[in-house]
Parts: sequence; structure tokens; C-alpha cells
Amino acid sequence: MLEGARERRIRTGGIELCVAELGDPARPTVVLVHGYPDSKEVWSEVATRLARRFHVVLYDVRGHGRSTAPKPLRGGFTLAKLTDDFLAVVDAVSPDRPVHLVGHDWGSVQSWEFVTVARTRGRIASFTSMSGPSLDHFGHWINARVKRPTPRRIGQLLGQGAKSWYVYLLHTPVLPELAWRGPLGKRWPAILQRAEKVPADGYPTASLPSDAAHGAWLYRDNVRTRLRKPRPDAHAHVPVQLITPEGDAFLSPRLYDDLEQWVPRLVRRVLPAKHWIPRTRPDQLALWITEFVESAEEGAPAAAPDGRHGARFAGQLALITGAGDGIGRATAFAFAESGARVVAVDRDPEAATRTAELALLLGASEAWAESVDVSDEQAVEKLAARVHSENGVVDVLVNAAGTDLPDSPLTAPADAWRAALEANLFGTLHSCRHFGARMVERGQGGHIVTIGSATTDLSERLRAELSVHDIGVTTASAAPGANWPPKKAASAILDAVAQNKPTVVKRASVVHRIANFFVDN
Repeated sequence: MLEGARERRIRTGGIELCVAELGDPARPTVVLVHGYPDSKEVWSEVATRLARRFHVVLYDVRGHGRSTAPKPLRGGFTLAKLTDDFLAVVDAVSPDRPVHLVGHDWGSVQSWEFVTVARTRGRIASFTSMSGPSLDHFGHWINARVKRPTPRRIGQLLGQGAKSWYVYLLHTPVLPELAWRGPLGKRWPAILQRAEKVPADGYPTASLPSDAAHGAWLYRDNVRTRLRKPRPDAHAHVPVQLITPEGDAFLSPRLYDDLEQWVPRLVRRVLPAKHWIPRTRPDQLALWITEFVESAEEGAPAAAPDGRHGARFAGQLALITGAGDGIGRATAFAFAESGARVVAVDRDPEAATRTAELALLLGASEAWAESVDVSDEQAVEKLAARVHSENGVVDVLVNAAGTDLPDSPLTAPADAWRAALEANLFGTLHSCRHFGARMVERGQGGHIVTIGSATTDLSERLRAELSVHDIGVTTASAAPGANWPPKKAASAILDAVAQNKPTVVKRASVVHRIANFFVDN
């Protein structure tokens, strides 16, 4: 699964670590640390993307993959020994330069130890954490809620306690090992595919049963000890990027509420995904890691955009049709303020160009203008191919192109109605077909927004078809007589995408509804 990787063995503390490298060793080094019950191959999709710009290093944690296990197992997986392993690896692969550290799950848990102990100072340049808190921070988080209980804090404790059910099981003797070497190990790939929507691409590897059995000692050797007596000095000495999957079944986002007191230089990111994001969202992870590493190399660690949804949309590719004015332009600006990459599409080339220029000034990481009439399916098909080739798969598609319907179905010319439907309905259909198909093919989720009541049935059919691919669909519309200023509409649309709402409706004012009541009666 790590095609073209160079492998070496590194001996440390009586064990042998299997280390793989990709990319040019002269470039900045990024070290990827896997979690439980994984091996280094969990990073294969992310690693191949990062290797285009960096020297990428992955290693099997002791007792996992092709790394040997300590003897005896008890006491062989302490955070101190894991830190020894990490230092042995970085001293071998990057002896003269600090490395950029990335950890997922237990790879992140142990990496928090690496970035908060004194003996690693100067060996790490940045840290990207996902789905794995510091045990010290976790211990302080628990203590703060136990010592100062409120209904909200008690709810947080109970919520995380329920999510941590598997931790209690892993502390039981023998049973976890029997389960992993027996039925659970055989069924785990299917469980990941069904529950986490992990692609059926050969992962996990054949070493899973022994990896999971050995890895139980990560929990037994560390969790109780650290949660009972967390270190008071667990402050990060490097900039940290925290990536939180909103649908993580094992960790509550509330665990990170107090993180700023431990991390002076913190950037938060949010993904609408479940726990195993190295397998399900490699494109977005590679983009955020690249931006963070490059900014750290330049001496100015990235900051999250100021926009309300900066943690969610920064770096994502948002394409907005009808972006030359009105709700389309306001929505393009809202995504720009959240740090997205913006493609502004409009029939009027000057209006599209102006929107793209202003989007850059408002905070878009990149912005492009495209002049296309969305009622022309061939033109939309060419646009989709061009955007995909030059900028990648669109993450968010907003169909804002359209025109006002004629006043009267009885007296307005049929051609006027036909032109309006071509723009409002078929224009939306063309964009959804050609951009949505690429979202499905990529297999990493996405979101589509349609605007106007004419697209309601289309949106419902899209939602039913695309939900299995983790692609959300939102319909935004205004009731007759409702006044929906473009800026407020754009804000509502961003909220709906961030929260995966199926509909957003702007209701008419109370005065208008009262007037209609008396007219109708």
C-alpha cells in the first residue's frame, strides 16, 4: 500500500522499528504516527499526496505492523518508551532539522507527549493532531468538571464516558486479545466499511489481529496512570493544528474546549467526517497539513481565518454559480471570509472577475473567475472538467444562478417561462450532474446547495441518492413576499452547509402574513 517507499530498520530499547520513507530527503520532513488498531499503512493515501512536496516518514509503532513487540508486553508501551522510539526515528531520518509531526488516534495521544516534554524540544517544528487528546489534558479536563460540577459539565463527563466504552473493555485481561485474534479481527474490515465508510481498498493489513492485541497495552500502560495524575506542565512547545472530525464516535469535541491554556499557538480545523479520516478524507488532510507545515517553515504558523466558519471551510474548494451579484456574490464572499478557495461563475465575465478579486481581498486562499451560462450543459461539462483538472474536486457547490420567474403563468410568453426554467432548474441540474459525479467518484464527501423553490423536488432526489456517499444537499428558498437580503441569505447558507441542514427557508414577515390572512379570508 506504500508503493515506492524506502524501508529501513531502526533498533531502539530492545525492539526493531519498521520505518518507511517517501519523497525527497532534502525537503522538510513530515512524520506520520498511526493509531490503534492501525499500522503505518493507515496513512498511505495521505502520505502519497504529501510526498509531492515533503520528505514523508511513517513507522509502525512497537508491536504493530512489521515492528517487533517488547518482551514482556506489560510495561513495554509506556509514553516514555514511545518517546524513545520517536526520537530514535527522527535522529535517523532527519538528524539536522526538526520534523513536522502528524498523529491520528493513539498516534496523536503519544505525539502530545512528544510535544510537551523537555527532551524533544528543538526536534519538532509543528504538530497536527487528529482524534487523539493528550492524556494529561484529558485528566485536567476531567478534574475540572469533577471539582466544579454544573449540569452542563456533568453532561460532558457522561457523554465522553459513554463514548469511551471500549477503553474499559481494553483494560480487561485476555478477552480483547481473544476477540481480536478471533471473530472481531475477521470482521473488522467490514465494520470499518459499514460504520466508518472506509473504502474497501486493501486496508487494514493482515497484521491487524496482532496489532490490536499488542496495542491493548497502550491503554493498560498509560491511561489510568495519566488520568489520575496528569502532568501540570504539559504545555506544547510547538505550534499545533487541531483537526476535529465532527462525527467521531469515540471522542467528544468538548474535550478540546480548554486547549488554548496548554497550546499558545493553536489552529483549529473541523471536518464533517467520522473517526478514520486518514482513510476517508486524505485530500483535505493533505491540504491542511501542507499549509500548516509550509507556514511553520516560513516562521509564521498559519492562523485560522476570521470568518465564523473558518475552522470548517478553510482551504476547501467552493464553486458558486450566479456569483456576479445578489445571493451568489454574497455567498462567494462568505466562503472567502472563511478562508475557502472560491470559483466565481457567472454569465457576465466582468462580474465574475470582480467577485473573484474581492473574494481574495476578503480572505479567500485562492479565487478564480469563470464565465459560463449554466443553462448550456456542454459549457458546464467543460467547466467541470477544467476546474477538476486545474484545482481538484469541488467540496461545496452552490447553485445560485437563476432568474426571476415571469409574473403571470396566463399572460407571460411561453418562451419567457422556458428561459427561466432553463436557468433555474436545468442550470442547477447540469451543475449538480457534472460536479456531483466527481464528488461521488472521489469518495470523500461534499455538499451541494440549490436555491429556489423550483429545485425542491430535484434536491430531494439528489439528497436520497447522494447521502450514501456522505454528500449533503441543502435547498434554500424564500417564501412568497419574504425579503431576504443577500448577505443574510449567504450567512444562512453557510450555516446550513456547516450543519448539513436539508432545508433553509426564509419566511415572510409577520405583517405580510397577516395581510395575506385577511386577503384569503
